[in-house]
Amino acid sequence: MSKIQEELKISLKLLKQEWQEDLEQYKKKFLYSSLSDRKDEGICWYPVSLKKTRFGYGERLIVDLERSDSNQSHLFQSGKSVSIFSNHESFNSPKNRINGVINQVKKDVMTVTLQVEELPEWFHKGRMGVDLLFDEASYREMENALHAVTKADNSRLGELKRILLGEKEAEIKQQEYAPIARLNGRQNEAVELAVNAQDLAIIHGPPGTGKTTTLVGAIEKTLEWLPQVLVCAPSNAAVDLLVEKLAERNVATLRMGHPARVDDQILSQTLDARIAHHDSYKDLKRLRKSIDEFVKMGKKYKRNFGHEERMQRKRYFDEADRCRDEAKNLEDYIIYDIFQSVQVVACTLVGSASSYLKGMIFPVVFIDEAGQGLEAATWIPIQKARKVVLAGDHFQLPPTIKSFEASKMGLSVTLFEKAILRQPDFSKMLQEQYRMHKLIMGFSNRYFYKGELLAAPNTEFHYIQNDEPVLEYIDTSGSGFTEQVEEESLSTFNLEEAKFALGYLETFIKKIGVSKLKEDERTIGLIAPYRAQVRRFNELLFDTYEFPNLRSYAEFLTIDSIDGFQGRERDIMMISLVRSNAKGEIGFLSDTRRMNVALTRAKRKMIVIGDSATLSSHPFYNSFLDYVDEHNCYRSVYEFIGA
Repeated sequence: MSKIQEELKISLKLLKQEWQEDLEQYKKKFLYSSLSDRKDEGICWYPVSLKKTRFGYGERLIVDLERSDSNQSHLFQSGKSVSIFSNHESFNSPKNRINGVINQVKKDVMTVTLQVEELPEWFHKGRMGVDLLFDEASYREMENALHAVTKADNSRLGELKRILLGEKEAEIKQQEYAPIARLNGRQNEAVELAVNAQDLAIIHGPPGTGKTTTLVGAIEKTLEWLPQVLVCAPSNAAVDLLVEKLAERNVATLRMGHPARVDDQILSQTLDARIAHHDSYKDLKRLRKSIDEFVKMGKKYKRNFGHEERMQRKRYFDEADRCRDEAKNLEDYIIYDIFQSVQVVACTLVGSASSYLKGMIFPVVFIDEAGQGLEAATWIPIQKARKVVLAGDHFQLPPTIKSFEASKMGLSVTLFEKAILRQPDFSKMLQEQYRMHKLIMGFSNRYFYKGELLAAPNTEFHYIQNDEPVLEYIDTSGSGFTEQVEEESLSTFNLEEAKFALGYLETFIKKIGVSKLKEDERTIGLIAPYRAQVRRFNELLFDTYEFPNLRSYAEFLTIDSIDGFQGRERDIMMISLVRSNAKGEIGFLSDTRRMNVALTRAKRKMIVIGDSATLSSHPFYNSFLDYVDEHNCYRSVYEFIGA
């Protein structure tokens, strides 16, 4: 067995290990738990009441469900699959459960697209709840992809396998390239590589360097000589951002996937929406209505009826079948027509396994945020490719992995990482960054990017005001701000640090002036590595009246986890590092790629709050503290709270 075949065999084994671990964690939280335990685990809302009902694109039924127990933390978020149940004695059978997909969760209201055409009777009887479902379909698709890649030999997939895993050299064909005026020199080099490469091109985009802009440029250039391409990313949010940017460039794009998983702003680009707006859709609706009417008329004939009635019943059902065939043919024509009219088909990595794309081969498959996708998931769209363009940054967020063992054994190493190491001549790193002041950029540039990043001229003016420091590290060492563990989630938080962080922002807003900040539309991000700390921020800010200035600025303030901030930026960023203990334990703060994301979100001001005594046990934070000292950005918490 060749080296890469052995490697793929190990990848499959690790994927199965992750699948098993994910399932075990789900079972512990759900299958063997009581209703109250599921609520405590954050995987059940109960009770909920029906607040609103409506129909979305494709005649899909959408409901708003409101919970009464608003203090309970939970794991529900957009795109997740759920099961709605009744605890009413007449309807509590498992067969009455209805599945759906979450559109969004806002405080105590969950919007869900249901997989039924009408609401059952028990929806109006009370005692209703929502459970989170385990998603096995994604694992099956990843497993199928790894099997297909392992077996592939003399096909194009077999060739791409050998190239991406470094067994065969990729090829390039130099052609004349007309630079894109809106892109800088290195961005144009990356686009030129993407256009000229015959097999593989890699766009390495560190934070703020315009990776998405460059990728869109590469897609546009490719479409000058090819009719259609496939564009993918690991998450729905990343796909939506690409679709938005392509729409701005007037590129005709079809967004595949369940409408509940798609951002509202681009719903009109989905297959459901395009079908609903197609010229032949009225005819399709008419045929579907006729099917229902013929079936209804046929069902009027019950047990005791004669030959004539039997024949009439048969005629109704035959007509229903005829209309069904006609409707199916018309729907196939509408979908074919839609696919013919678009230049880009966009979906998630797993979404590329859609039955609508079955058998389709694309001349180029573009994969964004490839450093965040599991290797197995990345192979799914590559099965449909003649050529692959990967874009991402392996020094930012890695894939989310549940199994510590599988991660340690190599599951966290992505196909992007393997390809960039094994085919370095087919990679271009973008160098000029447009987001951060050079002082904010400096540490990540030194630690991750060998000092190769350059701050664009516009970033010289990225500050709040002349006398306001751009970077501050506030040391909480010796303050008594101690971490705690949230009982239900086992997530870590630091209540005193959370109060201090909000107090600092309150004072900062008062000093600069709420009206001045609003006039300049300065945005603020408040992030932490732990969800429990994010919950403390929200509770302190919105459930108390301690921070009136900050609360009045809520429309410009975003509170989230570090993971939730990938790909986003704010003028002012505050990072609460949470960990503070005598043993120097820092948990997953040791994942330096996650911290790279945190430290590169700010444009004009970055404030980091942490306990140097705890953090300095790790070389990454030791280096960061040295950088802070070197640039005179160190402050003690005692400067703010008094000795």
